[in-house]
Amino acid sequence: MFQVKRFRMWIGAMILVAMIGGILQWDAWKSRSAGIGPQQPLKKVESAAQIKESYDTIVVGTDPEGIAAAVSAARNGLKVLLVDGKDRDILGGLMTLGWLNTLDLNYAPQQPAASGKHNFLNKGIFQEWYNQIEGTSFDTHTAANVFYKMVSGEPNIDLLMKTREIKPLVQAGKAGNAVIGLRIVSADQTEHSVYAKTVIDATQDGDIAAMAGAPFTMGREDIGDASSQMAVTLVFKLGGVTPKVWDSFGKHPHTGSDKMSAWGFPEMKDYVSTNKERVRMRGLNIGRQNDNTVLINAMQIFGVDPLNPESVREGMEIGRKEAEHIVTYMKNNFSEFKRVELLGTAPELYVRETRHLKGEYRLTMTDLMENRDHWDAIAYGSYEVDIQSTNYKDPGSVMMKPKQYGVPFRCLVPLKVDGLLVVGRAASFDSLPHGSARVIPLGMATGEAAGAAAKIALDRGVTFRQLSQSKDGITELRDKLMQQNVELSLYPFDKPAYMQHKAFPGLKAAVSMAVTIGGYDNMNWDLDGKSNPQRFVSHMANVRKVHPAPFQGDAGLSIRHMPTPAKQPLTLDQAALTLAMAAGLKSTREEAVAELVQRGWLKKDTIKQISDPLQLTNGDSYMLIRDFVENTAGVKYE
Repeated sequence: MFQVKRFRMWIGAMILVAMIGGILQWDAWKSRSAGIGPQQPLKKVESAAQIKESYDTIVVGTDPEGIAAAVSAARNGLKVLLVDGKDRDILGGLMTLGWLNTLDLNYAPQQPAASGKHNFLNKGIFQEWYNQIEGTSFDTHTAANVFYKMVSGEPNIDLLMKTREIKPLVQAGKAGNAVIGLRIVSADQTEHSVYAKTVIDATQDGDIAAMAGAPFTMGREDIGDASSQMAVTLVFKLGGVTPKVWDSFGKHPHTGSDKMSAWGFPEMKDYVSTNKERVRMRGLNIGRQNDNTVLINAMQIFGVDPLNPESVREGMEIGRKEAEHIVTYMKNNFSEFKRVELLGTAPELYVRETRHLKGEYRLTMTDLMENRDHWDAIAYGSYEVDIQSTNYKDPGSVMMKPKQYGVPFRCLVPLKVDGLLVVGRAASFDSLPHGSARVIPLGMATGEAAGAAAKIALDRGVTFRQLSQSKDGITELRDKLMQQNVELSLYPFDKPAYMQHKAFPGLKAAVSMAVTIGGYDNMNWDLDGKSNPQRFVSHMANVRKVHPAPFQGDAGLSIRHMPTPAKQPLTLDQAALTLAMAAGLKSTREEAVAELVQRGWLKKDTIKQISDPLQLTNGDSYMLIRDFVENTAGVKYE
C-alpha cells in the first residue's frame, strides 16, 4: 500500500514537473515570438588600421543609407572607404543614436493574409537587415550590431570612425565642379587627402554636396516658406515596461500595437508644455526594446537650426528638461504609465528636414498623386506624405497616401557637381513629397542603388550625370539591382478615384502648392463639396506664398464687405473677382470673368466644365487656380 502511494506521489510529481516545464517552454516561446529576449551587448566598432591613398568609392555617413551604399558598392567589387563624421561609437546613426527605433515602412500595395507578415517595397539590403532585427520596432543594440556585422563582413570596406573634419576635394571644370576625393582629419588629428573615383554623400543633410557647390533649397523654400521646416524630435527612454505594461498599451482607446510597436494615446496632444513656443507633444509612437524599456518618438521641438551646432545643443537641452515634465504628466494621467521611469534622452536629435538637393530630376507631388513609375526608377515609395508641424500653432498634416511611386536615379545626381551622388532624405525631392520619400527604408534603397551605380559608371568610364542620361546604362543598373534581390516593379492596383475626377488637373496644382490636403484616405480633398468665398481667399493666400510675383494685389479685398463669407456660396463671379484682386486688377464682380478670359488667364473650357456657376465646388475652385497660375506664373503642375 505504501509503495502504491509512493508511486502515485512520484507520478504526481512528474506530472507537475511536466506542467511547469510546459509553462516555462510556453513562456519562453511566447517571449521569443514577441521578439523579447536578452539585450545584446554592443559590439566594439573598429576602424581600419590604415587608410589607403585612393578608393573606387568613398561613402560619407554611417546612417543606414550610407551603410547600404557601402555594402552595395563593396559587393560589386569596389574598394570602399566608409567614413563617419559625427564622433560616433556605433553604426546606424538616426536609428541607433537618434533612437528612432520604430520604422516608417514602405508597404507594398499587396500584403500577405497572415497576421504579422509584411511585404515591403524594394527589399534588397534593407530586407536583409530587417530579417535580423526584432520587427517593426527594434532594439537599438540589435540594429547597431547587425549594421556592423554587414559592414565588417565585407573585406572591400575600410571603415573610418570619429573623424574630426571631412571636406570634399573639388576640381573645377567648365561644366561645374567635380568631387575627386576627401580631405579628412582623423581622430588623432592626422590629415589625409584620400582620392576616389566616385563619392556618395549619405550624410543626413547633404553636407558634402553643399560644400562642393551643389544647389539646394532649404526647408519649405520651394513653396514660399523659406523660414519653415519640420520640427525636430528628441526621443526619450522609459524603463519599467514589463510585458504586462506592454500588453496594456494596446487596450488603451484609439491605440494599437503589435509585438514590438505601439501607436496612439492621442490625448498626449493636450499636454501643456512648460515652453509652449518651443515644445509640443503629439500622439505616441512607442518602440519596444529587449530590456523592458521603450523609446518614445512624440516630442516636437521648434526653432532648431540643425545646421548650427549651437542651436542643436540648445534644442537638446530644451528637450531634456521637458522630458521630465512629459513623463510626470504621463504617469499622472495614464494608468498604463503609472510605474514607468524616465531613463534618459537620445544622444542625437531626430532631424526630419534641412537641405533639399536640386538634382537632374526633382520628385514632385504629382509623381506621388499619379503613382508614377519612371524609366530610371531605382527605388519605390509608398509611405504617406507626412508633413510634421513647423511651429507650435501648426498641427501638421498628411497630404495624401500614395499607393506606390518610383524614385528616379536622376534624383541622386546633383546639378553643377560631378563625381557625386546624394542619397537619403537630402536627395532631390520637393519639400512636400519629401514627407514620404524621407523615410529610412526608402533611403536605404537609394543608397543601395548608388553603390551599384558607382560600379557601372566606373566600368563604362562615364560620369554619374552621363549615366543618368543613358537608357542602356540605367537598364544595366536596374538589372544589377534586381540581381541583388531588389524588387523594381510597380504592383498592379486600381487607379484611385480622385484621378478619375474631372477636377484632377486642378487638384494636382492645389496639392502641389499646399492649398489642400487629402489625409490618410485621400478623401479630405472633398472635390464635390461646396466651396465658399472665405476658403477661396485662403487658398489664394497659399498660392501667393508660392508664386508672389504675379499676385501683388490683395485677394481679401473681394470679401471685405461680405457678411459671413465662410457661409456664403462661392459663385463663379465671386471667384473671378478674388483672382482679379489677387493680381492687382480693378475689375468689378460683373466684369471679372470676361476680363480674365480675355487676358487668357482663365480657359473657356474650364468655365464650361462648371456645373453650377452659382455654387462652385472645391474641385471647380482648384481648376480655376490651376488656370490662373499656369497663365500668370507660367507654372504647370504636371
